[in-house]
Amino acid sequence: MAKIGPRFDAQDAKRIVNSSLHWFAVYTTCRHEKRIASHFENKSIEHYLPLYRSLRRWKDGSKVILDQPLFPGYVFVRIGREQRIPVLEVPGVLWIVGKSGSQPTPLPEFEIDTLRSALDPLRVEPYPLLAAGQRVRIRGGTLSGIEGIVVRHKNSFRVVITMDLIQQSIAVEVNADDLEEIHGDSGTLPMTQVAGACQSKFFELCQS
Repeated sequence: MAKIGPRFDAQDAKRIVNSSLHWFAVYTTCRHEKRIASHFENKSIEHYLPLYRSLRRWKDGSKVILDQPLFPGYVFVRIGREQRIPVLEVPGVLWIVGKSGSQPTPLPEFEIDTLRSALDPLRVEPYPLLAAGQRVRIRGGTLSGIEGIVVRHKNSFRVVITMDLIQQSIAVEVNADDLEEIHGDSGTLPMTQVAGACQSKFFELCQS
């Protein structure tokens, strides 16, 4: 009797395809991120262009709210190896970011998926890259599990999250109760215990 192998349905096929897809950072010409994202849309290339909202005042005194790229000069794409050429053929795309040579480096799926599902364009903005500061982990809300450096902003807390591969940071407004301090190998402390010590040297360095 012939041996019957495992049966695959549409869901199995979808899982196999998805396992070969990865998120990559695409470096673009300046101020062309939205146009490039439109090209990706037309080519049916899965992409993500995170935006934030800022209030601008024109010379005539009028005000306007603009949606601007959160990571200037970058658009993220989720592709397989065979889709790299179509991405590079889009006008304005310079290269797919990698750590060495011409080999693109995938971004952590968790980071991109969390940013896609959780970022509020009204509570996030670009932020200068920080070299030092008190590291914390967000333990509540939609950004749970994300780590960054805590800073003070007026009467609230922000967590500066850095994407190491592209060396760019964003600041996300958070509640102190949703944070815990990271102590390396010594464990973590709730941010409510840290809040009372916000005049420490780390906070003095990072206050904005």
